[in-house]
Amino acid sequence: MRLTNSLLTVAALTLPAATSAAGLGERLATEGKDGIVACQTCHQPDGSGNASAAYPRLAGMNADYMQRQLEALKSGARQNAVMKPMASALSSKEMAAVSRYYARMDPPTTAPGDSGEKAARGQAIAQRGLWRKGVPACSSCHGPNSRGVGADFPALAGQHASYITAQIQAWQQDKRSNDPNGLMAAVADKLTEAEAEAAAAYFASLPAVSPQD
Repeated sequence: MRLTNSLLTVAALTLPAATSAAGLGERLATEGKDGIVACQTCHQPDGSGNASAAYPRLAGMNADYMQRQLEALKSGARQNAVMKPMASALSSKEMAAVSRYYARMDPPTTAPGDSGEKAARGQAIAQRGLWRKGVPACSSCHGPNSRGVGADFPALAGQHASYITAQIQAWQQDKRSNDPNGLMAAVADKLTEAEAEAAAAYFASLPAVSPQD
């Protein structure tokens, strides 16, 4: 009985904290904070993003990866005029909470892009790379089925082509410098516009899946 009571006491102490964190993430996503708009304004209530505006899918993405991106946006390691004031207004606790809120969402069940000739060219880049140019296969870092690997390599499957292309351009323009060992910056510099768009089209044609831990 004493052990049971101890376990109940521990549960009573930890459950409100967990619930509070979940509630904080939901509030930031759906209501915003102190003059900054709710995340769902751009990223949609279901976290699916907006292809036409190049706003990424967040639903089902790795929580630690998303938190790192918010930190990079706040510090300036990743430059984005829209996201900078949003990230700057968040504490580390709030970044963690909203990241976990989106990570718990199920990713969309349908791919946001269409398969076609461009996507087929992108598949070759994603799966085999462009070794004549020193570009490795995307899957060597982003994992099987492009589902992502941990906090360093995000899922690309089911992400909007417009967003992926915009990020490749950001690395090319030195607007992002938060990639592990400068890997993406080096790869992006070797891609032509057509190659970047083809790879992005391929990833967008894939159904979104939960990330690889």
